[in-house]
Amino acid sequence: MLSPRPALHALPAAGTAVSPPAYLPQGDECQLFAQAHAAQLPLLLKGPTGCGKTRLVEHMAARLGRPLITVSGHDDLGAADLTGRHLIAGGDTRWADGPLARAVREGAIFYLDEVVEARKDITVVLHPLADDRRQLPLERHGELLDAAPGFMLVLSYNPGYQHLLKGLKPSTRQRFVALTLGYPTPELEARIVQSESGCTAEVAAALVRLAQALRRLTEQDLEETASTRLLVMAARLTGQGLTLQRAAQVAVMEALSDDTQTLAALQEVLDAVLGE
Repeated sequence: MLSPRPALHALPAAGTAVSPPAYLPQGDECQLFAQAHAAQLPLLLKGPTGCGKTRLVEHMAARLGRPLITVSGHDDLGAADLTGRHLIAGGDTRWADGPLARAVREGAIFYLDEVVEARKDITVVLHPLADDRRQLPLERHGELLDAAPGFMLVLSYNPGYQHLLKGLKPSTRQRFVALTLGYPTPELEARIVQSESGCTAEVAAALVRLAQALRRLTEQDLEETASTRLLVMAARLTGQGLTLQRAAQVAVMEALSDDTQTLAALQEVLDAVLGE
């Protein structure tokens, strides 16, 4: 059985006028991204869920004028899903490039989000692209692709969430320029929440205070903590008439856990920060 085709998203081709998606830098990440692209170096983005890794890639692809192909890693994603496969149509067999092969041919930026969630065999095709060879072997097609000018390989993962069995191998990590992103400072995060949601400065500041309190929790067994993405969702709900407390409850608290006792503890934090 063929594994599911990877979900992908592509920005317009190079040369098309595109306004970069809004992105407020935490530091020098935009400059580093541009320098890595100019030096033909692959980039590894590390950081918690919802801290802006994907938005950074989208922003920089538009700024650099490069097409962007994004694939989300999952348990069934293997090398063939990235490189391509032979398809049978009308009695004929033809080769169909996968998203990685298309990016290599077109000189696009290829972004594999949550790389460690994919099957281990993808490293076979990523390694020769991530070193000086910049080549993609299409063994099933009998072709060796040289990366077109402008091609860039970008991977991301969340080292705080991944357990030992799903960590990146040193042989993979050491092929990449690595950049760690965290959650923004409270002032910057409030600006992001307000900009992305259209909420008031007061609502944005209150949600950031809540996030700060939740991120300080150590006694609760949470796989993830409150991300900037969740705060934006809650802020947008307040624009639709929900109270701040209810919006935070359904967009933030319920997204963090299904455990009744944990949710009760999180609710206590919400009440303390935002009021009952």
